[in-house]
Amino acid sequence: MDVTVEVVGEETHEVTVGDDGTYADLVKAVDLSPHEVSVLVDGTPVPEDQPVEVDRVKVLRLIKGGRS
Repeated sequence: MDVTVEVVGEETHEVTVGDDGTYADLVKAVDLSPHEVSVLVDGTPVPEDQPVEVDRVKVLRLIKGGRS
């Protein structure tokens, strides 16, 4: 399945996942950690271990670099 992954405020990626792909797999495919983001489907957070059933998600980064 092809999924559009929009990292809010950053960039959009096209990711292909298998039939048993999870939202954590999508996050890893765009080089982020499931621990630093929340995946949203229609504005609602979804568990990272849930199978992907939609063709578009938003990824909201919860942690972003600070000042040095």
